[in-house]
Amino acid sequence: MYDVAREAGVSHQTVSRVINDAPNVAAGTSERVREAMARLGYRPSASARSLAARRSRVIGVVTFVGPYFGPMSTIQGVEAAARARGYTPHTVSLAGLGLDQARGLLDDLLQRDVEGLVVVAPTDEQAGLVDSVIPRELPVLALEARLPGRPLVASDNVHGGELAAEHLVSLGHTRIGLVAGPPDWSEARLRTVGFESVLAASGLAPAGKADGDWSARSGYEAWPALRDAGVTAVYVANDQMALGVLSALCESGLRVPEDVSVVGYDNTPESGWYYPPLTTVEQEFRRAGEVGIEQLVRLVEGTEVEPEVLVSPALVVRRSTGAPAGAAGSDATTPGTAGGGAATARAPQESLSRPG
Repeated sequence: MYDVAREAGVSHQTVSRVINDAPNVAAGTSERVREAMARLGYRPSASARSLAARRSRVIGVVTFVGPYFGPMSTIQGVEAAARARGYTPHTVSLAGLGLDQARGLLDDLLQRDVEGLVVVAPTDEQAGLVDSVIPRELPVLALEARLPGRPLVASDNVHGGELAAEHLVSLGHTRIGLVAGPPDWSEARLRTVGFESVLAASGLAPAGKADGDWSARSGYEAWPALRDAGVTAVYVANDQMALGVLSALCESGLRVPEDVSVVGYDNTPESGWYYPPLTTVEQEFRRAGEVGIEQLVRLVEGTEVEPEVLVSPALVVRRSTGAPAGAAGSDATTPGTAGGGAATARAPQESLSRPG
């Protein structure tokens, strides 16, 4: 800093003010200082600034989730929101690691003087590991998965399941199958809870049920059990598994939605290009990440936060759903417009759909 000051012909205090973007530095002086920094190859030391301020302004982001569209989009929202608030996100992926390896990486992260953590640990075992390693005094925000005693920000998965069920019931379906996500994922369980609660309120129960692992293959392999149950509609807990269901239906010679309607979950960018374009529940992944950072920064700064903040999903109606064959007055190629599901549904996204 003193070298830069001599090069620019200013005091070292002026160099400090330029580095910290202080408002009381003339534009010409600031430009002269930055040119001197460039000539000398000077970069401010983040470690030194942290020591001086007694703050690291680093937020740890811990995720156990692999390359799934939803969690990755949420993490991107977290990182962007953290940078916008002047924090540096340090992301650690523990996906696919054994518990001992994961514990070691968590210990390493905690040694980096993080001011708080955002944690995405969707399974019960992962949440238990994090809870056993992270000190109680460290500010922690659970994102899309619950940690004991920690505040939560998540998509409202119960409501998402309700939207899917309401839509299919409003179309007149009574034999509705379910392809659920992995039972050890809290998100998967909540999507099932919302779905089954609406069916129960209508005097129905799932006509057939299978557990998938979020992959298209597991959706494909779930179809035979649902076919044997005689379903006319299927609610699938994510779009990737719904793609597998659509493939199995095509191979079986069944038409969608004329023979079987399909609803997915997530509204992935490709879902509007499935054949037919997929009706699905859209989550605001990036918004959840932004709200998560808002809450964590409040925790870091010593402000109380709500114990639970849920971000509402929305139903996106496309051409994969219609009234069951033989329903009075039905038009199987037109999305339903009656009932609870229609009140919360977005208009069909025909601009994303294949022609015709």
